[in-house]
Amino acid sequence: MGQPYPPFRTAKGRRVIGGIRRWVTAAAGALALTGGLVAVGPQASAAGLTQVTGFGSNPGSLSMHAYAPDGLAAGAPLVVALHGCTQSASDYYANSGWPKFADRYKFALVFPQTTSANNSNSCFNWFDSGDSTRGRGEALSIRQMVDTAVARYGSDTRRVYITGLSAGAGMTANMLAAYPDVFAGGSIDSGLPAYCATSVSAAYTCMYSPPNKTPAQWGDLVRSAAPAGTTSWPRVAIWQGTSDTTVVPANATELRDQWTNVWGIGQTPSRTENLSGGTTLSEYDAAGKPAVQVYSISGMAHGLAVDPGSGPEQCGTTGTYYLDTICSSYHTARFWGLDGGGNGGETPGTLPAPAGLTVGGTTDTSVSLSWNAVPGAASYHVYRGGAKVGTTTSASYTDTGLAVGTTYAYAVAAVDTAGAVGTASSPVTATTTGSTPTCYTANNYQHTAAGRAYQSGGQTYATGSGQAMGLYNTFITHTLKQTAPGYYVVADAGC
Repeated sequence: MGQPYPPFRTAKGRRVIGGIRRWVTAAAGALALTGGLVAVGPQASAAGLTQVTGFGSNPGSLSMHAYAPDGLAAGAPLVVALHGCTQSASDYYANSGWPKFADRYKFALVFPQTTSANNSNSCFNWFDSGDSTRGRGEALSIRQMVDTAVARYGSDTRRVYITGLSAGAGMTANMLAAYPDVFAGGSIDSGLPAYCATSVSAAYTCMYSPPNKTPAQWGDLVRSAAPAGTTSWPRVAIWQGTSDTTVVPANATELRDQWTNVWGIGQTPSRTENLSGGTTLSEYDAAGKPAVQVYSISGMAHGLAVDPGSGPEQCGTTGTYYLDTICSSYHTARFWGLDGGGNGGETPGTLPAPAGLTVGGTTDTSVSLSWNAVPGAASYHVYRGGAKVGTTTSASYTDTGLAVGTTYAYAVAAVDTAGAVGTASSPVTATTTGSTPTCYTANNYQHTAAGRAYQSGGQTYATGSGQAMGLYNTFITHTLKQTAPGYYVVADAGC
């Protein structure tokens, strides 16, 4: 149900190949591959969820289901919710908790649905470029559903959001990357980085051993998928259980790296908070506003976090892959500002963004910045990784006490005489001098998948140094030390 199983094509491109499916079943262990293990859960009321037809050319052969609460006004937000494998739109409607908050906060819901005709396990094809890139396949079908819902309900095009579980989360990440001009925010629940995979074999690597790319490499995948010249990005929530063995927790780290880099902020949280259900929230600010959130749920396996009950922060129904921990829909809705909370941050002041922000110089532990003065500014706030690190009355600032060989993102905002903070500048990045060696211990296959090694003729070699590492397989393990970007040496004796 929740698993993002890569599909194997039928005669029309989506049939499971028997031998490979048997291998997948063995590799996945106790995970369900058959419809017999689907959690049915309570069904949505016929009066609540409505199928919408004729929503466009529908190249992805999806179906559209929608819910609009009573009293929905024109100009309300719109949320698109993508189910996981072996699930359906009605199943997700009934169990996820989203209708409760649509009723409370008055926004419309769209539940796209795929079928076994598209994918043997009814997964969205998040790993298939023919279905997950802008203007193609399932991605375009979902985009057409948004257009139809906006016309049908008079939704505010500036407040369209998307969320999904597992395979639906993988597709959500791709949609956020491909359509940043459509979605103001997203929530990736037990999912994977945008464009982590473009093939079946790579999909399994992403699920069980995601590539250890740099934040910039992950961010580049988003930037290359988005329309040229994109400068405004969606705000992203990431939900992950620490005991997930289907989509391993490392994916949440790579997702954090990806979207913080896209926003031009660092990977150190601006703040952390302990929530119910063993949940730790880490927030990453851009110019003082939360841009990326990571919710780590201690002990939770693969699934969507729900918390059944009638309390204001409770929602959903438990079942297979609907796990009783915390109401993810409630916290996501608040992060997006659907509760009327101002989209997660205060309205900026009227002063324009400082222009000309540049890096004047770096040392092992400092970065010097300068920018053009803003008329009417009494002072300036300097942000590193989205968190304010200093205030200055001049149009320059030196940030100190930094780590060697580390990349930081900076932005600056002007503050008027009343203390109102203006719009933040476009971010710039700076890398301190020096380098700190980093070590990785893994098998030869994992090193190769992460780019730390390469294989030739069935043998494995360290990237950069070319040192021999033995056969290309999962049985030989080495420790590699990264001594420079793209350069690794064997360090089995110690790092």
